[in-house]
Amino acid sequence: MTRWLDEREQTTWRGYLRMQARLQAELHRRLQAESGLSIADFDVLVALTDRPDERVRVLELATSLEWEKSRLSHHLARMQRRGLITREECDDDGRGNFVVLTDQGRTAIERAAPGHVESVRELVFDTLTDDDVDALARITGAVGARLDRARH
Repeated sequence: MTRWLDEREQTTWRGYLRMQARLQAELHRRLQAESGLSIADFDVLVALTDRPDERVRVLELATSLEWEKSRLSHHLARMQRRGLITREECDDDGRGNFVVLTDQGRTAIERAAPGHVESVRELVFDTLTDDDVDALARITGAVGARLDRARH
């Protein structure tokens, strides 16, 4: 038997979907205008700068970004043509490739990050109280944990 959403849940769910779509679109628009990077570019560059050696296996990157491998492969090809990343073969085991941040990619993320963080702060955190931030952290943690359990 289907457990339909009640009116409150449906209103909340649709509000969340609208907010998430609008937030992503606005962040993308601002990032693109200020730095020439897309949100997808930014996500890849952040994943690389979060690593001490600024490199990651393609499959690991796809998993961490929750992207299909084909989507990632096409996007990486575009980023490579723009000089933001390179790809290197894995010498140790011959399986797959590493995605490696270039100097140009590092410069791009360093220039884009301050404006992007300011946009996130303005659009999200400046609107929320400390209690709201705590609630959002609990919500994202609970839903994320449920998704992790559903995957396994």
